[in-house]
Amino acid sequence: MKYDNNKYLQGITEPFVGRTNNTLLQLFRYTFAGGIAFIIDFGTLFLLTEYFDIYYLLSAGIGFLLGLIINYILSIIWVFSNRSMENHVYEFITFTIIGLVGLVLNELFLWLLTNILSIFYLISKIITAAVILLWNFSARKRLLFRNE
Repeated sequence: MKYDNNKYLQGITEPFVGRTNNTLLQLFRYTFAGGIAFIIDFGTLFLLTEYFDIYYLLSAGIGFLLGLIINYILSIIWVFSNRSMENHVYEFITFTIIGLVGLVLNELFLWLLTNILSIFYLISKIITAAVILLWNFSARKRLLFRNE
C-alpha cells in the first residue's frame, strides 16, 4: 500500500490552516487564540501589579481588555469561518459586550477566589480564565459566528 504524504500533512495542518465550520476545530483554535490573548492578559496583570504597583483588580481589567482585542482579531481572521453580522462595527460591539460580561465574571471570580478563598491571585487568574474561555466561546459562536 502506498503511503500518501499529502493526506498525512493535511491531517497535521488542518487544525491550524484554512477555514473551517467544524465546531471542535473552532474550539481548538479559539483555545489557542485565547491562549495568546491570555498570555497578553496574564502578562499585563503581572507586570502592572508587580512592577508598577497597580492594584491587581485594575491590572486584571486592563489585561483583560488587551486580551479581548487580540482575541477579536484572531477570531475573525483564523477561528471562525462565518460571520453572522454584516456590519462589522456592530459585530465588534457585540463581541465587546460578550467580553464585558466576561470581564465582570473575570473580576467577580478573581475577587471571590483571591479575597474570599485566599487563593494567590495568579492561581485565581488561571482558574478564572478557564471559566471565561468557555463563556466567551459559546456566546460568540452562538451570537456572532454561527453556521447558518
